[in-house]
Parts: sequence; C-alpha cells; structure tokens
Amino acid sequence: MDKYVVASLRPSAGKTSVIIGLAKALNRKIAYIKPLGERLLYRKKRLWDYDAALMTAIFHLDDNPEEMSIGFLHSKLRFMLDENGTREKLLELQDGVGKGKELFFAECGKDIAFGASVHLDALTLARQLDAQLIIIASGDDDAILDDLVFLKKRVNAEDVHWKGVIVNKVPNVADFRDTHLPLIRQSGIDLLGIIPYCIELSHFSVGYLADRLFAKIISGEENLSRTVKELFIGSMSAASALQNPLFREESKVVITSGDRDDMIDAALSSRAAAVILTGNTLPSPDLISKAVALSTPLLVVAAETCEVVMQIEGMEALLTGNDTEKIAMMEQLVSAHVDLRTFSQAGKEI
Repeated sequence: MDKYVVASLRPSAGKTSVIIGLAKALNRKIAYIKPLGERLLYRKKRLWDYDAALMTAIFHLDDNPEEMSIGFLHSKLRFMLDENGTREKLLELQDGVGKGKELFFAECGKDIAFGASVHLDALTLARQLDAQLIIIASGDDDAILDDLVFLKKRVNAEDVHWKGVIVNKVPNVADFRDTHLPLIRQSGIDLLGIIPYCIELSHFSVGYLADRLFAKIISGEENLSRTVKELFIGSMSAASALQNPLFREESKVVITSGDRDDMIDAALSSRAAAVILTGNTLPSPDLISKAVALSTPLLVVAAETCEVVMQIEGMEALLTGNDTEKIAMMEQLVSAHVDLRTFSQAGKEI
C-alpha cells in the first residue's frame, strides 16, 4: 500500500481537493484518515471531521468518519495521550482503514505545524506512518517561493520521506513555469505538478450555503445543487434592484428580509438561483407557492441580512459529496497537470 501524508504551509491551499483529484485520477482503492480533525460536524450526537465525511461520501468508504480521526481538541489530546499513545492510535487507524486498500492518504490540518504539540503535525505523521510527504503550495508567486525555499533550507526533516510539491491554484501556469521553475529546480525541490486556478471551484452550491447557514429549506430542495456565482443584497426597493445588471444574473443568490415581499417577488421573477430570507421571517403564502412552482430554493435563517453576508464572505468554498461536476473537474486538472507516473506503481493490499 502506497502511503502519503498531505500537508500545506498555509491554510486553504486545497489539500482535500488535490487528494480527491489524485484518488480519482489514479483509480485505485483508497484509505483516508484526518488524524487531527478541525472542521467539526455534529451529526446524530456524534462528532466527525468535514473532510473525513466528504471522502467517505465520494469514495463510498466503509469506515465511519468519526473513526478517521484521533481527536479534535488539542487540550483533550494533551491530557489523554502521550507521544507513544498517539503513535499507537495512529497505527490503529492506519490498520483499520487500510485493510484491502492500495492508496493511503493522511491529511494534515491547516498548516505544516498544526498539531505539533499533540504529536500530530505533518512531519511527525510522515515519520510515524512511514509515509511519503506531499506538500501542497498555494498563494501568490512570492509566497509560494518563500514557502518552498524555507521548507528546503530550514526544516530539519532528514528522516522524512519527501514525495514532492504540488503547486495549486496558479493563475497563469505558463508564466509560473517560465519565471519560477528554474529557481525551484535549483533549490532541489521535487515538483510533482502545477495545477491552474479554476474559478468554477471557488463557487458555492445553494445546498452548501444552506448547510453552513443552518437554513430551513422552504422550497426548491430539488435545486440545491445550483451554482452560486454572485450575491445580491436586497436592501433597496425592488424597482431599484431591477435596474441593476447584477440582478438579472440567474446564478445569483438574493439575500433579503423575509418581510420584503416586493424584493422576494422580484427575485423569484428574475430566476434567482435561491433567495435567503433573513430574520427568521416567512414571506406571504402566495410567494411561497410561487417559489414552489418555480422550484426556487427559499432558505430561512435567523440572522439579519448584514450578519448573513459577513458569514458567506468568510466561507471557504469546500467541495461537497453532491458536487459531481467539481469533482470531475478536479480529476481532470490533476490528470492534466500532475505527473501521475510518479504514483503509478501499484501498491499492495494489506
């Protein structure tokens, strides 16, 4: 079984998406763990990590998401486990999920140091699991180069098996190669691939917004997979909104108070992807009937409009199990821009 620890030097580098793309492109039986969970989900009185649940859904894994993590809180782990105990738990996780699999991925937290105080940082994981370390680098060009050179020069990891670096979300791959590839090679860094930035991967689905906002879905459940490209704040009059070119975009979500029947009616007539009703207020029955007839999602939330906008602006566009187009897109990007020949040796089942 080929084993990889996947880490990044900065948050939101796209580790989970790259893992999904690799697993899909390599088309081999996979195992996955997230030793230190950080994106908590609470379902049926149980806690598990969002990424673990996502991998379980996409690849139809038999393992429960809650069994893919050792824990979630540093303070609790420091109290419960010492270094030897953590290592034993890691190996138990590996043996449990890895049975009969060919590829094993252990995903780290938000950066390479995350979990160091509880023996679950990237370098420790690679050592304890005897796995190869893959670094996902992202950010502007200077940040990527700073990270890679610092990693090569300053991180003492002679006993870690380095697989290499995948640079992710690069706006102009050709320019990056021409300008920066010589320095990367001169530094002795094994570059596995450069994945271009894809704006489609940065868009939310309506269902994702509903989940993250804990919204009550009044209508349009069959269209929760719609893509959201724009947010329109419906605080002005409906007449003013109709003069705005953005309001005519069908891929928009209109955020407005639930008592603004004029704005809600205009949003439904403009074929909005969804309407978020704030203040825990429902519109008139006629408008609910219209939304049902149009199959337009109406999402009711308790927060006020300003708070909802701030919540959405702070969200990271994570993949969901229903994002079949995005998952296929990630597979295509990895297949086209990562040297899969370095992963081609079939791992033995255990």
